[in-house]
Amino acid sequence: MNEVLTIIARIEAKADKVDLVKAELLKLVPVTLKEAGCIQYDLHQDIDNAAVFWFVEQWQNAEHLKQHAQSAHIAAYRQATKGAISVSEICKVMKIS
Repeated sequence: MNEVLTIIARIEAKADKVDLVKAELLKLVPVTLKEAGCIQYDLHQDIDNAAVFWFVEQWQNAEHLKQHAQSAHIAAYRQATKGAISVSEICKVMKIS
């Protein structure tokens, strides 16, 4: 079955690393949008807490999401933000209406 996957990811930067994390997250957007299977990859910054970022993503299937997670640009992001993130949560959700 080929189901669209929706991902909501919450990333919270440490207070003194917000600018670094934001810059690294912004780098991910254009390259990820070119990935096979990427339908949507939108980055948001929380209005009430500037240290919190949200990704809303849609992928054609689980295999494309897996390839994204193993990509060179995600590895580079992880390396660049090592020690700069206090919370990273990924939720896989299913549209029901």
